Amino acid sequence: MISQIPETSRGARTRPRATSTRDATVNRMTQDALLIGSHLSTTGGWPALLRRSHAEGGTTFAFFPRSPYGRRSKSLTPDGAVRLGEELRAEHYGPIVAHAPYVYNLCAKDEAKRAFAVSAMAEDLTLLGAFAQGGQPVYLNIHPGSHVGQGAEEGIRLISAGLERVFDQTDADVPVLLETMAGKGTECGRSFEQIAAIIDAVDAGMRGRVGVTLDTCHVFDAGYDLLGDFDGVKRRFDETVGLGRLKAIHANDSQFGLGSRKDRHANIGDGRLGIPFFARLVNDPDLAKLPMILETKELTETTHRDEIALLRGLRDPRG
Repeated sequence: MISQIPETSRGARTRPRATSTRDATVNRMTQDALLIGSHLSTTGGWPALLRRSHAEGGTTFAFFPRSPYGRRSKSLTPDGAVRLGEELRAEHYGPIVAHAPYVYNLCAKDEAKRAFAVSAMAEDLTLLGAFAQGGQPVYLNIHPGSHVGQGAEEGIRLISAGLERVFDQTDADVPVLLETMAGKGTECGRSFEQIAAIIDAVDAGMRGRVGVTLDTCHVFDAGYDLLGDFDGVKRRFDETVGLGRLKAIHANDSQFGLGSRKDRHANIGDGRLGIPFFARLVNDPDLAKLPMILETKELTETTHRDEIALLRGLRDPRG
C-alpha cells in the first residue's frame, strides 16, 4: 500500500566556530537529534553514499538518482538500493531526500520535454522504491517547473497533470516533494499559494503522494521574512498549504536576501539569514523534526561536517 501524506487543516551574521565536529559515532538512537546531512555525490555507487554520510556525521542525505543532466546511472541498481535501505534503517537514519535532475520540467512548452520528465521521474520513483523495500523512507524532491512564458496558471495545470501521469506509471512508495522556489524567471512554486494550487489540482486519489520541501534561501529570496517574522511565515504556510504536507527542509543561507529572487545560496552563517535564524530553525518544535539537507558550497573538505556540527551545536539541550 502506498503511503499517503495526511490532509491537515490550513489554518549577528558573524559565523561562530562550531563547538564540535562529530564523527560517524553520532548517536543515531537519540530520538530528538537533528536529522541532517548534505547533498552527496553518487560516484562509486550506493556504498559510497553511506561512507560519505558517515564522514560528515550525517543522519540523512540527498543525492541525484541519475545524472543532473538526466542520464540513467549504471551504478545505482535496485538491488543495491535495497541493501543500502536496510543499512540506513539499521543505523536509524532519517528519511532520505533524493533530488530530481534540474532538467526535468513538467510544464515545458515542448511536449517531448514534458514526456521525458514524466517517464524519467517514474523511473526514478521505481528505483527509489527499492529503498522502501529495505524499510527506509525516501522522498523525491523536484523543482515544480518553469512555465517559459505560458503563464503561471497554465504552468500549474501542466505540473499537476504531469504528476498524475507519473503516478499512473508507478506505484512506488515514494512521495514527491515540491520544492519552494525563489521566483526567478518563470519558475512556478514561488509562493505558498502556487504550491497549494499545484497540489489541489492533482486528482484527489493521488494527492496524498505529494508533499513539500521548504528551502530556506528560496523562501527568504521569494519575499517571506523568515528572519523578522518566523512565526508569521510558518503560520501562513500552514494556512495555505498545511504543515502536514511539509516533509523536508533545504537548510541554506541566502547571499542576496529578502525579496531578491536571486536564488543564491550562502554557507550557514555567512548570508543574510545568519546564525540567529538557524538557531530558531533547529529548535522549532515542528520543523526541527524534519530531515534537513545542506546545499551549501564545499569550501573545504570538512565544510559540511563543520556545518552539521554547527547546527547541532545550536540545539537547546533542554529541548
